[in-house]
Amino acid sequence: MPGALILNATYEPLSVVSSRRAVVLVIRGKAIVLERQDEEWASESISFAVPSVIKLTQFVKVPYQRTVPVTRRAVFGRDGHMCQYCRGPAESIDHVIPKSRGGQNTWDNVVAACRRCNVRKGSRLPSEANLTLLKRPEPPKQYGWIYASAGYRLDPVWNRYLLAG
Repeated sequence: MPGALILNATYEPLSVVSSRRAVVLVIRGKAIVLERQDEEWASESISFAVPSVIKLTQFVKVPYQRTVPVTRRAVFGRDGHMCQYCRGPAESIDHVIPKSRGGQNTWDNVVAACRRCNVRKGSRLPSEANLTLLKRPEPPKQYGWIYASAGYRLDPVWNRYLLAG
């Protein structure tokens, strides 16, 4: 699993941190565990269930609106690690309008693709290569920044907290 989802005291998703960081926040009394992973860590005198979701005990003001950078991990997360032309396993990133034709590295121009489809398309438009996109690329939804932090392997338990926000 990718670590732990941190919720604000108001249950608003704030961040994704490593499991180690989540355990430290709980030990220091700065957070409480809402969901646990199956894994357990033990020392000589104590053992801890590894948290999957933690909630801060005090409210933290977030003074900015998050923007999600266009990264390989984030694009794979948005597209479910699936080629957007043939539904096969994605291995690379494809610019729908190629950079050589003025295409930008933006959310609405970048998709996950398998190597075969990416090579087949080359520097052409999908229609010129006889390829069809499964869905139109768009920026990630409200909590899309989580893809950039955790990739496509999100803990299914997180859905209940992400969909509620």
